Amino acid sequence: MATDALALDKADSHDLSIGGMTCAACVGRVERALRRVPGVREAAVNLATERAHVVAAPDTDVAALVEAVEDTGFTAAVIVPDAPPVDEGAGRRRRGLIHLLLAAALSLPLVAGMAGDLAGADWMLPGWVQFALATIVQFGLGARFYRAAWHAVRGGSGNMDLLVALGTTAAWGLSVYALLTAMPGHAPHLYFEASSVLITFVLLGKWLEARAKGHTADAIRALMDLRPATAIRQVDGREEEVPVTVIRPGHRVVIRPGGRVPVDGRITEGGGSVDESMLTGEPLPVEKTVGDRVTGGSINVDGRLVVETTAVGTETMLAKIVRMVEGAQASKAPIQRLVDRVSAVFVPVVLVIAFVTFAGWWWVGGDAEHALITAVSVLVIACPCALGLATPTAIMVGTGAAARHGILIKDAEALERAHAVTAVAFDKTGTLTEGRPRVAAVAAGEGQDEAAVLRLAAALQQGSEHPLARAVAERAAGLALPPVTGFRALPGRGVAGTVEGRALALGSPRLAAETGVSDAALSVRATELEGQGLTVSWLVEGDRALGLLAFGDTVKPAAHEAVAALTALGLTPVMVTGDSQGAAEAVARTLGIGRVFAGVLPEGKADVVATLRAEGHTVAMVGDGINDAPALAAADVGFAMATGTDVAMHTAGVTLMRGDPVLVGGAVSVSRRTYAKIRQGLFWAFVYNAVGIPLAALGYLSPVLAGAAMALSSVSVVTNALTLRGWSPPRGS
Repeated sequence: MATDALALDKADSHDLSIGGMTCAACVGRVERALRRVPGVREAAVNLATERAHVVAAPDTDVAALVEAVEDTGFTAAVIVPDAPPVDEGAGRRRRGLIHLLLAAALSLPLVAGMAGDLAGADWMLPGWVQFALATIVQFGLGARFYRAAWHAVRGGSGNMDLLVALGTTAAWGLSVYALLTAMPGHAPHLYFEASSVLITFVLLGKWLEARAKGHTADAIRALMDLRPATAIRQVDGREEEVPVTVIRPGHRVVIRPGGRVPVDGRITEGGGSVDESMLTGEPLPVEKTVGDRVTGGSINVDGRLVVETTAVGTETMLAKIVRMVEGAQASKAPIQRLVDRVSAVFVPVVLVIAFVTFAGWWWVGGDAEHALITAVSVLVIACPCALGLATPTAIMVGTGAAARHGILIKDAEALERAHAVTAVAFDKTGTLTEGRPRVAAVAAGEGQDEAAVLRLAAALQQGSEHPLARAVAERAAGLALPPVTGFRALPGRGVAGTVEGRALALGSPRLAAETGVSDAALSVRATELEGQGLTVSWLVEGDRALGLLAFGDTVKPAAHEAVAALTALGLTPVMVTGDSQGAAEAVARTLGIGRVFAGVLPEGKADVVATLRAEGHTVAMVGDGINDAPALAAADVGFAMATGTDVAMHTAGVTLMRGDPVLVGGAVSVSRRTYAKIRQGLFWAFVYNAVGIPLAALGYLSPVLAGAAMALSSVSVVTNALTLRGWSPPRGS
């Protein structure tokens, strides 16, 4: 296992755009072709995005991947990371519309003749005119079906195009035979209108489907459009407009009021409001001043800003967001594996059903013409387009809608798992609270005074970046602090070091207990402070307590709403914290959280997740720090605050782009909505075939009606998924 993990660490990933896929069977062919390339470890193909994501050994030839795809009859091209947004399907949609209009124009006279015949009027065109019109549609505008069908057969599989090609060719061929063998002066019954209208319906369905699929990538294009092409660089007091590609870390850029921030950086001059709504989903501008960070893609509402660049190009937060959303949309949900297995045998089974239908009708009625037309109906209505589109289309739209509201979902698996969550475990500090503690009280032990306790605690923590250390430094501002030597962190407990020759430690009640400290008066005071919701740290020297520091942290305004929203969704909120039981329960009571795990070490948070899972819960863990990473990985779904550490974000399956716990309920909500759309799409795809194939086999559907139903199935599945675009996070009651 370790060797496998090491091998994957050394793997490269490549993304390819794939052209020519029409159904789930095509997806399977491309995946098999890619997996046969030496060095390829994983290959996932998405029908809705028309992309392939390949994980391969570093020395794998990318050209070999393209060649493998093209050998199966599809087109392929390597996608350049962070390239400018291009609607790759726009040209194909234009060509598709032209072909559709031509097919409709050529088929209309044939349909008019059939309609006139039903109305008792003789509008029927001469047979050879019908032949000419139908042949242009069949082999000119329908050539794409023959090419794709031939590649499928050559590759040893079947696809939608094979069914269309077989069905329409059978109807066209039967008409040609009837025309050639007709008695002089006798008008044979021809089916040219059936073959032409079938192809027209399929072209209509494919065009509508492509048009709808074009909207599924709107979220990606909107994010990529946020990147300005130029930036105003400040050099030696001068300002010059340059392409953003020449900006490097350390360069200073000027953002004027109303301008879009071109890079990630830190403000060195100026201040004002910055609109980060497209990145975080937060509708109100955020006040920024010197020292604050700004993110590329946000808008400087007012004020002039000078920003020192910290990240450009692929390293910016916007680029990482785009990659995460693209990765989620390109990934394959576990439920799709069932669809892939069904699709692998679907076309062969349909061919068998069509043959049995033909043989049965011929044997029962002795009419080969009727038997063939019935078999054609079976072939046409069974095209598995909707089956292949149901899952990836819903995932694309769902992840895009979530991204617009500041919820980044790493992959389809995380999206699917989140719908089943029953318990949400919150880390307290930085997740439910602001994460900016302050010293609320100082208590001195026997023979000490509060000023001395504060001075020693501040000296001990000099140089530490821990939030509690910063709080102590703020409280001790102005005091002369002696140096500290031998400073070391005690994970999950506190810190230790030597100040003025004294070996000191400052940390949690667990630390005090482990060092054998016993001070009745301070213990009573600690209990009182914890009862007020404060976090208590003990300053100890050996086994002697010198004093206490109590820290208060403001509960986030949105935390109450977040807990209410989760409760409304039927979820159980749980608090997991390293704080003392008293402090944790005080915050939990304020928020309405009924279950608390307190005094938990970082490694113990994963054990809490395991405990909840053992109770039958599907667990989501919400955290923002390095110490939360093990629990985020252990949970069924990890939620990381983007305001926290990169380690937490990389470990979690879902990243919340602003420190708003309400988004946790939003992520569960969008997962449930998306999963519901997947199930609805698959249900309708199966129903169309489960009902349509028997009706066609029994002769109740003509080829024209079968073609219309097949086109409608794909369009309805995609359109249903597109309704997710209007999703927004629920708010607490």
